[in-house]
Amino acid sequence: MRRRQQPPLPKRHGLDPARLRLPEEGDWATIRDHLVERLPRVRPERIDELLREGGIVDLTGPIALDTPYAPGGAVWFHRDLPTETEVPFPIGIVHRDDDILVVDKPHFLSTIPRGQHILQTALVKLRRELDLPDLVPAHRLDRVTAGLVMFIVNPARRGAYQTMFHKRLVFKEYEAIAGYDPALELPRTIISRIVKEKQVLQAYEAEGEPNAETLVELLEHRDGLGRYRLRPRTGRTHQLRLHMNSLGIPILGDDFYPELTDKPVDDYTRPLQLLASTLEFTDPITREPRRFRTARTLRAWDDYAGWQRD
Repeated sequence: MRRRQQPPLPKRHGLDPARLRLPEEGDWATIRDHLVERLPRVRPERIDELLREGGIVDLTGPIALDTPYAPGGAVWFHRDLPTETEVPFPIGIVHRDDDILVVDKPHFLSTIPRGQHILQTALVKLRRELDLPDLVPAHRLDRVTAGLVMFIVNPARRGAYQTMFHKRLVFKEYEAIAGYDPALELPRTIISRIVKEKQVLQAYEAEGEPNAETLVELLEHRDGLGRYRLRPRTGRTHQLRLHMNSLGIPILGDDFYPELTDKPVDDYTRPLQLLASTLEFTDPITREPRRFRTARTLRAWDDYAGWQRD
């Protein structure tokens, strides 16, 4: 297995520097000229500032404004961070050992850095708060979904645990709160084809070979609401939300289905009532059975009026 090249810059805020490989072909006179063309979202003045400060480096050290272009080389730098509003909810620790970390992620916290969410993500917070700079996720959970997420502590075990998720050897169970329809026959297995296009926020179901499967069960109901257990066999983007919506019972607090709502990222009211409640698997290292349960509950079931107000 090819070893990952060690970045020549240290981590910052728990994050590795960005790495850009320089194309073999090109007519740029300097690396600076290439970066200005390569990074259109970064002002040329900011690139010049980074070069003057020594913030852009190759394997030999900082790059100057007039450093000649080097085909096939690579440069590293730390991207400027977006302005973020703190997500004011704690991450619960469910289990920690030398190999894995299982946490109870709150609603509104992304699992990994992406787009406008960098420091306010579970991965960066955990790396910094627990002093685990090599921590990586074994899988991901949507920003608006709460519940169990597993991370890998020991870099030597990454392949074993990530492969376990890729091969669908992990039993996952979710809870959801949605409307109750007495005419809906449950339990039911929903099988469909889900398509998610780049740069499009909503996924959709389409004709074609199925790629998504979810077992939906009604656990109990009262006052027009139902508490549901969802058992996905696949992990398509927004799968549970789409399948519940296809039954005519969209999950409470869903700002994507059936209609896309323009909700500000710092609006923490009426969280999606979807919870990753159980992770169960045979440990690929110890061969022992593992089962983890969330300590969280979905507020709309116990206090619907309070959930609406918050």
